[in-house]
Amino acid sequence: MYERFDPINSAKLVHHYITNMCDKAYDNLPYWLLLPNKKPAEAAHCRVDDAELVGSWYEGLTSAMRMLGTEDGDDIKQSLRRHLMKSWGEHGLRFCEKYPWTHTVHSSFHEMGYILPALNMITEEYPDDEEAERRTSELVRGMRSLVIERKVRTFWSGDFDEDEPLYEFPNDVYLKDGGFDLTRHTGRGEQAIRNAVSLQALVRRYELKGDEVALDLARGMANYVLGPARYFNYKMEFFGHVHSAMWFACGIVKLGRLTNDEEYIKKGKAIYDYVRSLSSDFGWVPEYAQWHPVEEEHCETCCIRDMIICADELIKCGYKEYWNDMNLFARNQLMENQVKYTGYVECDNSKPDGDGITYHDIDKRMVGGFTGGSEPNSISLSRFRSIAGCCVGTAPVALKTVWDNAIKEDVGVLTVNIPCNKETDEIKMESFIPDEGKIRLTAKLDCKAGFRQYDWMRSPTVTLNGEKIDGMSSELKAGDVLELAFDISTVEKKETVRGVEFTVYWRGCDVVDMTPRGDHVRLYQRNLDEPKYYPTPEDVEYTGAANYGPTQQKAVK
Repeated sequence: MYERFDPINSAKLVHHYITNMCDKAYDNLPYWLLLPNKKPAEAAHCRVDDAELVGSWYEGLTSAMRMLGTEDGDDIKQSLRRHLMKSWGEHGLRFCEKYPWTHTVHSSFHEMGYILPALNMITEEYPDDEEAERRTSELVRGMRSLVIERKVRTFWSGDFDEDEPLYEFPNDVYLKDGGFDLTRHTGRGEQAIRNAVSLQALVRRYELKGDEVALDLARGMANYVLGPARYFNYKMEFFGHVHSAMWFACGIVKLGRLTNDEEYIKKGKAIYDYVRSLSSDFGWVPEYAQWHPVEEEHCETCCIRDMIICADELIKCGYKEYWNDMNLFARNQLMENQVKYTGYVECDNSKPDGDGITYHDIDKRMVGGFTGGSEPNSISLSRFRSIAGCCVGTAPVALKTVWDNAIKEDVGVLTVNIPCNKETDEIKMESFIPDEGKIRLTAKLDCKAGFRQYDWMRSPTVTLNGEKIDGMSSELKAGDVLELAFDISTVEKKETVRGVEFTVYWRGCDVVDMTPRGDHVRLYQRNLDEPKYYPTPEDVEYTGAANYGPTQQKAVK
C-alpha cells in the first residue's frame, strides 16, 4: 500500500498552517519566519510579513478555501484584506506599516507582484468593493508613472525611434520618505527581472477589467526585459533567480495568449524549457540557475508553483505535452515539500509570546507549511527558510490550478488530466495509483468522457461496463463505468539531480522511493508498509543565526 496523491488533503493542511501561523495581537498578521530546529522552536515577525505576505497569503488562503468549498478561515482572510487596504502612499504604491521589527519603510516593486494578484482577486470576488478597485487602479497607474520610458536609441550610427514601448524602473526600492534614492537598493541584484514579476498580475488585471494602462505597462516591461535588459540570451537561458524568471515567463505567455502575439508565447515557452532542463522529472526545480555550484542548490516551492502555472498557460496555447509536467511536478515534489510530520520539533509552551516572537505549539501549528528549499530526497531543517512564508502563499495557487484541471472538458470530452479522486456534477473520478494501474470514471449524468494517455501508462486498456473498447474515450449514460487499466509495476530510473545520481522508484506517475535517502526529514517515504524515518530534536543542531538574514545555516547531523 502506498500513499496516494490527495490535493484536497494538501489544501486542508496548508489552510491549517495559514490560519494558525498568524498573530492575533496584530490582527492576524502572518509570521514569515519559522525556525523549527531552534530549541525551543519559534516563529518571528519580520518586515516582509506586512509586505508580500498579506498579499500572497490572501491569495493562497482563498485558493485553499475554494478547493475545500468552505468559509472556515474567513476571519483570517478578512484580516489579511484589512492589512492589504492599509499603508498606501504616493504613486499608488503599498508600503509596510512601521512595526517594532520594521526598519526603513519602503515599497519594493518585486513585492507589488504579490500585492497586485491579491487585489485582482478581491476585485473579482467583491465587485462592489470600491476601495479595492481604486487601490488596484491607482497601483497600476502609479507604477506606470514611475517607469523610465525609453523612446530613442542614440547610437554611434545615429538616433532611432523605438517602435515598441520599453519601460524600466529606476531602482528596486521606493522610500516612503524620499522616493527613489539611488544610494539604496535591496541588494538582490537582477533588478530587471525582479522588478518585472508583477507582469502576470498586470495581464490578469487587463483580462478582468480591460485595463489598457495595465496592458501598456505589461508590454513595456516585457519588451524591456526581453530586449535591452539583456537578461536572457538568444536561447532564453539566464543566470539568476528561477522564481522571478519563471514568474515572468508565466506573464509573457499569458500576455501572448491574450494579445495573439506568438513571439511572447515562444519566448515564454523557451524560458520554461530551459528551467525544465535544470529540473528533475519528478519536479525538483532549482532556486537559482548557474548562480551556485549545482550541489548547493535547493528547491524553493515557489519555483514548482511557477512551473505548474506556466505549464497551464502553455497548455492553453495548445502545447498539450505540458500536461505531463503539471501532473508529475504536482503529485511528487510539490507534495513532498509540504510538512506533514513534526515530532522532531522541540517546543516550550511555558515561554510567553511577545516582541514579535511566538513559541506556543509550533509543532502543531507548522503542519501544512511548505519548505523554501528542499534537496531531492530531504528537507534540511537547519537551513534558513527550511519552512518559508512565501511558499505557503504560492503553493495553494498551484494546488488549485491542478485541482481545477484534474478532469476538464477538452473538445467536448470530459478528460482525466491529473489522476486523483474528484467528483463533479457530471462524473466521479477514482484513481488507484500507485497501488494499482487503474483510473475509474462513473457517470452521474449523460456525457462523453475519457483519459489523457501518457507514456507512463504501459499497455493501456479501456473498458466500458467491463467490456473492452477501442480508444481512450466513450459516450456514457448515467451510471456507466469507464475504466482505464495499465501496467504499474515498479520501475527504477537513474537521474542526476543537484549533482547527485539518484535511483528513483516509479509506479506509474508517482515516485514511491528514492536512494540515496536524505536527512533531516527524509522525503518519498511513500510505502505505507515500511517504518518511517524522521529525525529527533537531537538530530538537528541550532547554529545560532538569530539575525534572520539571508545567510544560510549549515546542516549539522
